[in-house]
Amino acid sequence: MRLVFNVLGRRLQQKGLSTLYCGSKLKLSALSLQHAKLFATTSVNHDEFLRKMRNIGIAAHIDSGKTTVTERLLFYTGKISKMHEVKGKDKVGATMDSMELERQRGITIQSAATHITWKDHPINIIDTPGHVDFTVEVERALRVLDGAVLVICAVGGVQSQTYTVYRQMQRYNVPCIAFINKLDRMGANPHRCLMQLRDKLGHNAAFMQIPVGLESESTGIVDVISRKALYFEGESGENIVEKSIPDNLVDITEEKRNELIECVSNVDDELAEMFLVDKQPTDEQLYDAIRRATVARKFTPVFMGTALKNKGVQPVLDAIVKYLPDPSEVKNYALDNSKQDEEGKGERLLMNYERSFENPAVALAFKLEQSNFGQLTYLRIYQGGLERGDFIYNTRTGKKSRASRLVQMHADKMEDVNEVFAGDICALFGVDCASGDTFVKDKKYQVSMESIHVPEPVVSMSLKLDARDDSGKLSKALNRFTKEDPTFTVFWDQEARERVVSGMGELHLEIYAQRITSEYNLPVTLGKPTVAFRETIVQPVEFDYTHKRQSGGSGQYGRVIGYVEPLSPDNYTKIEFRDDTKGQNLPRQYIPAVKKGMIEDVCESGLLMGTKVRGFRIVIQDGAHHMVDSSEIAFKLAGQGAMKQVLEKGMIRIIEPIMRVEVTFPAEFQGEVTGSISKRKGVISDTDGVADLLSIHAQVPLNDMFGYATELRSLTEGKGEYTMEYSHYAPCRDEVEDRLIQKYKEENEPQVQNKKSGKRR
Repeated sequence: MRLVFNVLGRRLQQKGLSTLYCGSKLKLSALSLQHAKLFATTSVNHDEFLRKMRNIGIAAHIDSGKTTVTERLLFYTGKISKMHEVKGKDKVGATMDSMELERQRGITIQSAATHITWKDHPINIIDTPGHVDFTVEVERALRVLDGAVLVICAVGGVQSQTYTVYRQMQRYNVPCIAFINKLDRMGANPHRCLMQLRDKLGHNAAFMQIPVGLESESTGIVDVISRKALYFEGESGENIVEKSIPDNLVDITEEKRNELIECVSNVDDELAEMFLVDKQPTDEQLYDAIRRATVARKFTPVFMGTALKNKGVQPVLDAIVKYLPDPSEVKNYALDNSKQDEEGKGERLLMNYERSFENPAVALAFKLEQSNFGQLTYLRIYQGGLERGDFIYNTRTGKKSRASRLVQMHADKMEDVNEVFAGDICALFGVDCASGDTFVKDKKYQVSMESIHVPEPVVSMSLKLDARDDSGKLSKALNRFTKEDPTFTVFWDQEARERVVSGMGELHLEIYAQRITSEYNLPVTLGKPTVAFRETIVQPVEFDYTHKRQSGGSGQYGRVIGYVEPLSPDNYTKIEFRDDTKGQNLPRQYIPAVKKGMIEDVCESGLLMGTKVRGFRIVIQDGAHHMVDSSEIAFKLAGQGAMKQVLEKGMIRIIEPIMRVEVTFPAEFQGEVTGSISKRKGVISDTDGVADLLSIHAQVPLNDMFGYATELRSLTEGKGEYTMEYSHYAPCRDEVEDRLIQKYKEENEPQVQNKKSGKRR
């Protein structure tokens, strides 16, 4: 009998139905019937389907409860039949934490995608990591999503990674709703969280709900619009019971409702007119105004609950459907490479969300993952549609591939689909590409989507293989991980004769070392961490360099004239190149060769300590060429000579990464922790606290942060913790710079003697 039910369940899933197996009966929930009805109509009414679709992400600071919230979303929508915890006693672990390391450590390492249905609305969800070391996972998820749920811990409030997530949302114009989680924890204070949303992140935010009790007395929530108290009963909080508002909360409910109306009125004209004439909006009018303001990123509705105790999650599902945009409400642009401006940039082309095969297909590969069937490429479809078996073209490489298998993901599980359309998130096998590549069905339709921002690695460590005879297997593992994660890089240090891996932090590199050991059975050892120092030019320098070589027959001739100027500290990791030439003294076809010679061939090894030279702008003003002797190689060598001239003449400084550090600890250790930050040359920018816990926000050089975890545990009797993320680059202190230069000279004396010294300060 069980086999019959399982077969029937698989067939129903193939038709888009969700099933729940309960004992010896197969129950088709009301949700499944709604899904079936919706599935039956999508083939004839794609517009309605698109309006109901939501693509959202769950993002927050580490340990705010993102994965626990996602687990509840899956359970209440019927996607899973039983909930598990991140660190559950049954050793199963949360559904979205499918990697063994995630279950062992109790943290999310990779973003995971799934799809659910709530009240006839299909919802694609991506659960993202909270730790800053895996921030690229959040970055590329938010790049392809239309909305987000920002989870905030009711005790910790707005923390360091919350800032980072919010900046990423700003970068891709992602509207969000906020969910204050963990109301049941000691020290929970949702009012403090709301003030931090307003003061620290600048959100125009207001409560949509207020709590019925806090900490151990947290029993439910009050909806300030409907003026109803909601209680979540049943074994898993699945039964929502509406009751009248407790007497002691009637006044504060009216106060928060008026505050909500005022906040929305400040950004919505229709509601503002009603507010000015003192007319009370109906519930529907208020819902519509909140949606308009949220989609426009002018307002953030704030919900609350405690996911672990199964309270307040279903209203979040309602809010996702009610307030976050469908794909057609979000403007996404591609660059039309067939129509380029003077700078070589394509014309911006607005994506058309008509779900039709006649519409030219455009898809963005935003995540790569290795599976048993080969490379799994996650796609967001922005225009048109794809069918299984279609041929697609990579607009970056021009390479043709066949979409032999299309799937929808549910964590590490897959469901085959035959077709996908604009707005869908799917995955396919057998496509060789890089993260950020654009695919089209029509080779002549040369467009490319906006690329994904990838932060530069800040920590490097040597990686040594314990067994010498498996280097080929190690190369395979490293090639896979560097392709999947663009913030994880590998290079061979010729002088030290060792392999060096770089990433976003010590934990980031430690995780990959463990994955190499567990997934490839290759024991590896990480060496001492090193910092990604850079060199930069701190004042403008002019150059005028002529490359001339005559050795019989046609020679080489190229002359370049211009200047180099420093960029602002925010751009210390970049090199900009500008062509200001006029006339034909320096033909335009030689400009790329000059750029390559100046940047690629010289700036990878500076004069002070052999690191990359960054943080400046090259401006080419003039030059000269010869009708016979000029060539690309001649101007490439002229560019090399000009850049060497700049480095020899200019004032050069060594710059280092500065980290944004947040330390949380019991207030009794304030003196010791403050002293430890100062000792590490940190600059404290803010201090706040709740109950007996204090949080210090500081900016500290990364080079001074190694070993801090051990020191903090010692200072706070194991009660303190800290998080760290990259902030910016800044010039090193004089004593640090002198020490680095001296060390470089001692280690590379023969090479340094052959170089001309660059001027400093």
